[in-house]
Amino acid sequence: MWRIFQLIVLALLAVIAVALAYGARRWQSTTNEMRARLEAARLPLTVKTYHIEELEGLPAPVQRYFRTVLTDGQPIIAAVSVEHTGTFNMSESGEQWRPFTSTQRVITRRPGFDWEARMPMAPGLVVRVHDAYIAGEGILYASLFGLAPVVNLRDAQEVARGELMRFFAEAAWYPTALLPSQGVQWQAVDDRSAQATLHDGEITLTMLFRFNDNDLIESVRAEARGRTIGNAVIPTPWEGRFSHYERREGMLIPLEGEVAWLPPEGAHLYWRGRITSIQYEFAE
Repeated sequence: MWRIFQLIVLALLAVIAVALAYGARRWQSTTNEMRARLEAARLPLTVKTYHIEELEGLPAPVQRYFRTVLTDGQPIIAAVSVEHTGTFNMSESGEQWRPFTSTQRVITRRPGFDWEARMPMAPGLVVRVHDAYIAGEGILYASLFGLAPVVNLRDAQEVARGELMRFFAEAAWYPTALLPSQGVQWQAVDDRSAQATLHDGEITLTMLFRFNDNDLIESVRAEARGRTIGNAVIPTPWEGRFSHYERREGMLIPLEGEVAWLPPEGAHLYWRGRITSIQYEFAE
């Protein structure tokens, strides 16, 4: 009897191992397909080099920012590959932090990205996530082991709008994408902040950029980003904050950040991360 039990356990373990291997291959195939779509949506960069003259007429804090983070003659960023590590708060109202590691591919024109993350929930229990904006489509897809979907949001205008907001806020990592020559319009607010507007397809976004005493982006805020609570998507103020700036490829970029929802009852922090690797591709 004990021998039979051992054989049953071994058979179950073999089935689980095969299922996990299949899930990993299936997830990688999905990732490859999404990133191929991202590459296919690229548009040519007509301006390939930053020149300080294009700062004329911009709000004072925006001019100071670009003068701080870029040097005259900086090549325009065409694409970025990023790796992160950090923690994600799984609770909608409390504190339930889980570690994650992720890779992210960004294309600056047409704006798009794919963030692919792995979050261990318990020993042997891993959730895989795609958070993406590709060719005007917003995608939030999470799967257990790469096999069983637990979240699948896409196509809706609010999802697309929210994902483009993420691209825009994270442009502190690829700062040439914030230049007027790349389609961003700036409007003065005060000596430490300015509004920036970005258009893509039918979506137009305006977000508030705040700059610190060192003339670096400290935070980016949207007054209404779609927050998923249960089955509802609720427009909610949202903010990303950046810190620990270092120079990479001649540009000053933040290596750490955090993101929070800002409902009336108080800020709800849900993402903390740091860049462990970043590689740029420039216009040629």
